[in-house]
Amino acid sequence: MKKTSLLFMTVLFLSSFLITTNISAQERQGPPPNGEHKGPPGGGHNPEQTESLKQMKGYKIGDTAAYFKLKNIDGTMFSLSDIKNAKGYIVVFTCNECPFAKMYEDRLIALHTEYAPKGYAVVAINPNVSASNEKESFAAMQQRAKEKQFPFVYLADTKKEVFPMFGALRTPHVFLLDNAMKVQYIGTIDDNAKSAKDVKVKYVEEAIASLENGKKPNPNFTKAIGCPVKAD
Repeated sequence: MKKTSLLFMTVLFLSSFLITTNISAQERQGPPPNGEHKGPPGGGHNPEQTESLKQMKGYKIGDTAAYFKLKNIDGTMFSLSDIKNAKGYIVVFTCNECPFAKMYEDRLIALHTEYAPKGYAVVAINPNVSASNEKESFAAMQQRAKEKQFPFVYLADTKKEVFPMFGALRTPHVFLLDNAMKVQYIGTIDDNAKSAKDVKVKYVEEAIASLENGKKPNPNFTKAIGCPVKAD
């Protein structure tokens, strides 16, 4: 009788221990029933610029941009004044390695090919150029331009002076200037970074069309989609 009681107590104790252990394990594993996650969010950056135009530092719509001189991939110093008979300038801050910058390379080539003869040339500036970053070095810029056969200038903002003057935050980030160097549009190139064939609104082209018709672009500001500019 005593052996039976002892066996029963042992089984009861083990069962209680296993149940408690199982409950503790369930509490430690997996998300809670409502799907909330208490830990830190996953890594990576939001590709969409979060600042509004008022919050952005640099040029605002209607400001007159200053002339600048930067080194082009051919080794010469370039200024916007070097473009003769310009009706405007498609100033684009971009780089070699950002996936979004790469997605837009062919579209920038197409923009320049179509609009440079009409007086609106693409002027590409790399704000991330760095001698310490092999993939964003001046030599890498030259190689990338050669591989993609860029028909436009590709300038190195080596001293990190021009992109903060404009207020560029992303790559790519567009600033459309008119022939008086006034900023008429700031933002993204179109409404679909990942798929050129699925684009519905071509913001830069519509802004140029407005200028050609003597009107102000509407919208004149959109939030740029791309990688954050590297300030150092």
